[in-house]
Amino acid sequence: MIRQIAATLALLCVLLMAGAALWVDRWIDETVIPPLTLETGVEVLDRDGDLLRAYTVENGRWRLPVSYDAVDPGFVEMLVAYEDRRFWRHPGIDLRSFARAAWQRVTTGRVISGGSTLTMQVARLLEESGTGAWAGKIRQIRLALALERRLSKEEILTLYFHLAPYGGNIEGIRAATLTWFGTEPGRLTAAQSALLVALPQAPTSRRPDRFPEAAEIARNRVLTRAVTYTGLTEAQIAWARNEPIPTTRRDFPALAAHLADRAILDRPTQGTHHLTLEADLQRQMERLVARAVSDLGPQISTAIMVVDHETGEILASVGSPDYTDRAREGFVDMTQAVRSPGSALKPLIYGLAFDAGILHPETLVSDRPISIAGYAPQNFDDVFRGEVTASDALQLSLNIPAVMLLNELGPHQMLTAMGRADMEVALPEGEEPGLAIALGGLGTRMEDLMRLYAGIARGGVAAPMHWRSGEAPREGQRILSETAAWYLGDVLADVIPPANARRIGLSFKTGTSYGHRDAWAFGFDGQHVVGVWMGRADGAAVPGAFGAELSAPLLFEAFSRIDERITPRGAPPPGALTLSNSQLPETLRRFGPAANVADAGGPAIIFPPEGAVLAYQPGLPVMARVAEGQPPFTWLWNGAPVAVGWQDREFALNVGRGFGELTVIDAAGRAESRSVEVAE
Repeated sequence: MIRQIAATLALLCVLLMAGAALWVDRWIDETVIPPLTLETGVEVLDRDGDLLRAYTVENGRWRLPVSYDAVDPGFVEMLVAYEDRRFWRHPGIDLRSFARAAWQRVTTGRVISGGSTLTMQVARLLEESGTGAWAGKIRQIRLALALERRLSKEEILTLYFHLAPYGGNIEGIRAATLTWFGTEPGRLTAAQSALLVALPQAPTSRRPDRFPEAAEIARNRVLTRAVTYTGLTEAQIAWARNEPIPTTRRDFPALAAHLADRAILDRPTQGTHHLTLEADLQRQMERLVARAVSDLGPQISTAIMVVDHETGEILASVGSPDYTDRAREGFVDMTQAVRSPGSALKPLIYGLAFDAGILHPETLVSDRPISIAGYAPQNFDDVFRGEVTASDALQLSLNIPAVMLLNELGPHQMLTAMGRADMEVALPEGEEPGLAIALGGLGTRMEDLMRLYAGIARGGVAAPMHWRSGEAPREGQRILSETAAWYLGDVLADVIPPANARRIGLSFKTGTSYGHRDAWAFGFDGQHVVGVWMGRADGAAVPGAFGAELSAPLLFEAFSRIDERITPRGAPPPGALTLSNSQLPETLRRFGPAANVADAGGPAIIFPPEGAVLAYQPGLPVMARVAEGQPPFTWLWNGAPVAVGWQDREFALNVGRGFGELTVIDAAGRAESRSVEVAE
């Protein structure tokens, strides 16, 4: 009888246990699990995966995406050893830890250790629930058991890596390592790992920037346990204890702030953006820009771009010296602002003239006052140099020859070429393009000008620029012939560099817009093209600002940070004529103005000046030079002809000692005289 009763009771116990097990199993399966797809801050990465800029999630919290494999295994080992040694074996709760914690509470009257597993901590963090109330604890147990059924151990730890609090608005290990150590979590020292294990237990009272002593005590407590439960040796732990606690909260990277914003606006639902930029180069360019404006007043802004013209990849893009500087309107991306290019478009005019067969670098062009349908441009320095080579005219950025060439070519041909370069152009509303566009009388962006110079640098073929990694480059249209592009590179390589800059073979051109509002410099070698802009973001004038004086030195400094030496340009293409003026075909020796160009002035003797006393040297002539006027010239000394039909603007005058009057008469009959003395 007793055996039957015992058997019955045993059966009932089995049934009750089985029922309880089924109820618990169902209870776990019916658990409502919070969303496991966590919101993380948008991140913008460079070409190598390095962080350029990060953004916060809601409520201004820093929480960045991180994978399990991206965390130092030493940290994982230390975390499990300190928080949950049986993590890899238990189903979400650790009954032994619960029993130990309960016994310690009963025997001591206070909490000595907690019974929460890492999975339970994840459950609490997912629901942002408290730790003390029994209802909350039961909920954490239930959710932990449910999580273990759905996720792998690595996935549970990955949730912890995103949710653990590390002081202030810092959540997750990646945000923590960037904040406290300025590094990614892939490689951590033992001391860093120990601090990151200790911080989530009391993130407010152990913040190292506010309570470094408490942080150090907690960190060393973790290190002490690590001697027993990890592979670290006593010597390694002793070394780690001597490592200083970080007492400063580091700023998150904010490189390429403008381009990062642009990437997000372009794809607002994308979480991670991979750009073609080089983080180190971007950092150097930003420092260079900040230093360049430090002594130029509180409203001067600067922008720099660096492009690999062979691939079209943007390697650095700085839109302003400081994104947060209100005085400089730093939030304005000056690489995208529509501005006047000044003289920066002149190389395109010369290139088109080379292709039209009306010009060669050694062709002589006139730099003299002109009037074309009432338009009378002036040189920037108000000086006219007479007849010069096309190379000299471009290197000196003379306005008159550029306008005469554009008048011959036609403004629409220039705009068409800009379109082939994929440039966007803004013309005054309701106006047809005129000759003023040769001198910057239109609006375009720095990025568009970079496209033009990149096209010249790569042999006349446009370089469709891009800033997203992985985008297949598309082939651009031909802007200029290979020969014309090479001529331009060769001519611009001989431009005199700014003061204190070495001749390094860099082809470059400067430009200054009307009213000194924009100071430009663009340069290229065999691989890179760099653009520099300086001015005010609000478009106000900057008196005395010249591209050659402000932007050109910055251009050379930028190139010095790209490579140790300039990448040489290619050899002359087969069609290039490397000849002197006298060796050129007759039609290319001189460029004559079109019929509707009226001469605005007669000849002007620029040497010798009026009243000059010239040194007499037997057998050596006195050199005279005339500007403006129309050749051929007739030269007179004291009224007697000494040269007739003279084409050149220089003349060797053989005279004796004494006073005399030097006169020059041009082809139109206009004359000018100078009184001089030739003395011992």
